[in-house]
Amino acid sequence: MYTELRETATELAAVLWREHTVYRERGGGVVIRGEHVGRWISLAPTGGKDQARLRAGRLLDGGTTAPARSEAVVDLSVGTAELAAVCRRLLADVAAAETVPPRARTERPTRANRPAKPARPRRPRSRSRSRKSRHTSLSSWVVLICVAGVVGLWAYAQFGMYGH
Repeated sequence: MYTELRETATELAAVLWREHTVYRERGGGVVIRGEHVGRWISLAPTGGKDQARLRAGRLLDGGTTAPARSEAVVDLSVGTAELAAVCRRLLADVAAAETVPPRARTERPTRANRPAKPARPRRPRSRSRSRKSRHTSLSSWVVLICVAGVVGLWAYAQFGMYGH
């Protein structure tokens, strides 16, 4: 399946971009990188006969890949032109996702211009929450007594049997 994906990716890369790099990814798929456009396309096996999962994303600064923005399952028996059309649609989705600006921090109301909240009446604290005890708990005492018993048995075994 890898050789078929590699051949298909090489043909597809030549149709999509003049400058490209085709390489194998860890999962057994093939990646086409278009450095000059800042995009990547991945072809990965799906488990179905003659099917591949196409994913598209963008390249980040430094050459790392961003997570896929769009994906589709395609039949590899269709021609290269049809695969290129699907890839162009996926790449258009990636470009459209980039143009939508993320919600800016300045749109959020800051503490200074936020409307005041009405004061909530204070509830009395429950007895268990308000009483933070610093005393040693019962389980801690049991552990301390067991440790003291082991130390006592050791001392008795070392010194008690010889009559010292």
